Amino acid sequence: MSGVREPAVAGRFYPANPDELRAVIRGFLSAARATKTSPDSLMPSPEPRHTSPKGIIAPHAGYVYSGPIAGSAYAALRGLRGRVRRVILFGPAHFVPLRGIAIPTADAFQTPLGLVPIDCEAAERALSLPFVVLNDAAHAREHSLEVHVPFLQELLGDFQVVPLAVGEVTAEEVSQLIELLWGGEETLFVVSSDLSHFHDYETAVRVDTETARLIESLRFQELTGERCCGFRPIGGMLEAARRRGLRVRQLDLRNSGDTAGSRDRVVGYGAFVVESAEDELTGADRRTLLDVAAKSIAYGVDTGRELAIDLENQPGRLLARQACFVTLHVGGKLRGCMGSLEGSEPLIANVARNAWLAAFRDPRFGKLTCDEFANLEIHISLLSPPEELNFQSEADLLSQMRPGVDGLTLIEGGRRGTLLPSVWRSVRDAHEFLAHLKKKTGLAPNYWSDTIRVERYTAESIGRDL
Repeated sequence: MSGVREPAVAGRFYPANPDELRAVIRGFLSAARATKTSPDSLMPSPEPRHTSPKGIIAPHAGYVYSGPIAGSAYAALRGLRGRVRRVILFGPAHFVPLRGIAIPTADAFQTPLGLVPIDCEAAERALSLPFVVLNDAAHAREHSLEVHVPFLQELLGDFQVVPLAVGEVTAEEVSQLIELLWGGEETLFVVSSDLSHFHDYETAVRVDTETARLIESLRFQELTGERCCGFRPIGGMLEAARRRGLRVRQLDLRNSGDTAGSRDRVVGYGAFVVESAEDELTGADRRTLLDVAAKSIAYGVDTGRELAIDLENQPGRLLARQACFVTLHVGGKLRGCMGSLEGSEPLIANVARNAWLAAFRDPRFGKLTCDEFANLEIHISLLSPPEELNFQSEADLLSQMRPGVDGLTLIEGGRRGTLLPSVWRSVRDAHEFLAHLKKKTGLAPNYWSDTIRVERYTAESIGRDL
């Protein structure tokens, strides 16, 4: 790889003068806001989060139109200077028919703010996938990637970029590439996309609000080119987020009618951050989950059926896919416990389902009665994504177990069993915990095999009496 990819839209989409460009970007960042209601809202920015974003989704039109919304996305990256050293930048290919994902042959990306090296090692790894190709034509006039680089230069300082123009690929293929380049906190993903195009203002607000809900709930299969031009890279990012237990949170949602254009034919813009789904729940979030669990059980007592959960207008934290268990007690005695080890659906729906299963489908108990419901205690355990443990022996495994902290899942010969961290309260030590786990998996307490696999997770517990 050699040469420099020269700027194609400097002076048109954004200022060509470096000082003017820096001033414009800083203005967008300082004015960044978050809105969860209407685009006309002047809702203040939320309290800063304590987790580092893994990625953002931001628009790519001319700065006068989309710059304020992009600023809302990039403001979420404050504090990452010196920490992020590699940016994987995805954008739709607008000008060249393209099957696959294209990387330029250049070794640097030029903007009025200077050169950004292309991470050639990461690019070579990407090219190991059959749908990733070298193609300079796909990058020569492409603005969807270029307009993001000055924002990144202003915020991150020294970093390398992997510019990826996305053509006809599946979300699963994009997700495969994301997994290949995932890295650690040194790697950030930026997905470039505008939203709806050329509707009247009211229609655009409605359509873009629907699209934002799809993105926040990780429903990438329902995204189309009519909703967002970058639906393919967005889809790949959402699929990776679902698999990694991350969430996507809306930061801003406006259109060109709110910034610098008429309201007759507008283009929609959204700003989103991809971040850990393990942020501390608010008090309102906890109450909502407990209320949903109670309502699910009450509905089951009355009708015998599961309660359908309306996902519209739910807080983004509760739409994140996260595994959970629901444990029921009556009079201090266990009355049911059911759950899932994988976050395969939005958390709020998972809680409702597992509450119903614990009350009416736990094979150790009969169906919960109306009298029992009146004295019910509900406890919800929210599970972190599992981490597989590497060990050489049973003694090695025992030494890695963290009493009072870890939940463990044992996998052996098609069998799978798990014990929540709360079980530590009823055992003496790690040996007894492991023995109970083996029994739960259908194995003898003294069983051992070199093929045993163990995953650990942590759990946040919330609960109350009804």
